[in-house]
Amino acid sequence: MSADPLPLAQALMRCPSVTPAEAGALDVCEGALAALGFTVRRLKFGAVDNLYARLGGARPNFCFAGHLDVVPPGEGWTSDPFAAEIRNGMLYGRGGADMKTAIAAMIAGTEDFLAAKGGFEGSISFLLTCDEEGAAIDGTKRVLEALAAEGEKLDHCLVGEPTSEARVGDVIKNGRRGSLNVVITMEGKQGHVAYPQRAVNPVTALIETAAALKVRKLDDGAPGFGPSNLEITSIDVGNSAHNVIAARANLRLNIRFNTHHTGDTLFSWIKETAEAAAARIGARASFVIPSQSVCFFTPPGDFTALVSEAVRESFGFAPELATTGGTSDARFIRNYCPVVELGLRNETAHMVDEHCAVDDVRILARCYEAVLRQYFARVRG
Repeated sequence: MSADPLPLAQALMRCPSVTPAEAGALDVCEGALAALGFTVRRLKFGAVDNLYARLGGARPNFCFAGHLDVVPPGEGWTSDPFAAEIRNGMLYGRGGADMKTAIAAMIAGTEDFLAAKGGFEGSISFLLTCDEEGAAIDGTKRVLEALAAEGEKLDHCLVGEPTSEARVGDVIKNGRRGSLNVVITMEGKQGHVAYPQRAVNPVTALIETAAALKVRKLDDGAPGFGPSNLEITSIDVGNSAHNVIAARANLRLNIRFNTHHTGDTLFSWIKETAEAAAARIGARASFVIPSQSVCFFTPPGDFTALVSEAVRESFGFAPELATTGGTSDARFIRNYCPVVELGLRNETAHMVDEHCAVDDVRILARCYEAVLRQYFARVRG
């Protein structure tokens, strides 16, 4: 009889693990994995508690990875966001889509694989964090660094982010675009609008900067990716007077970029553009990078084909490979091994009344079992 991921999913969702709180969620996973024979370790960095568990000592080491932290629930739920209620075949609660249910499915799928196989050549590991929805500094990134320093190696990794769109399994993410947020502050000299020669208008330089940034075509796309895009999200002056030239103005922008770029090269271009516009009128530009993340890409090959075949076996159709959407911890894992993402539908992730279909969680567990079965069958073959 197949292991049912629902009780474990509900137990995890009843832990109010808003970033970076663990709130008992890692304890639940530790108990479930230890019961399957895994050696479980807790690694804490700063305020973030993380878990690494491994079954077996040989390679290859196949890793399931994901996060147990969730975003704040917000207001307006029709039921307690941490009650994990099932209504009309749907499981409601924070983490129902993103992504406590996927972690429960991974553990249930592993249980089924072990029950059927008995033994296998290689290792299975779990890397779980409570820092993905936040700064992502003391979570997966730090754990990977610590494991590498010990000589621990991952050979392939599957992350359970909610990748699916119209139906579960229809999209596998084999890459994600990078993201760069930049705030440009332009400082001039306040003055009367009737005497512009006595002032330095920072808005002029900021508008020129914005126009120069927007006019450039970043690229036509990269293998596996669409074109990069730059979006200006805010221009703020905070000036309520019509007859005053302000002393300061701010611009915020975001770039989602593919493998043709890095955050450093893009920031250098932004900085050079803004400083040139400032110099033309005697203003001064300064910069803050609130956040940035690198892109990752796992080219189509044996690993993506294996996960795609497990989807076809479990769901009855072939999935699409895609690199769309936001960022994930896979951007850190890609430095250590090939990585893809496969999880539930992302339609209600981070929303009020986040939910997923009960049947989808169960079939996802079967899909994860198929991934393990096919992976270790190829090792033996």
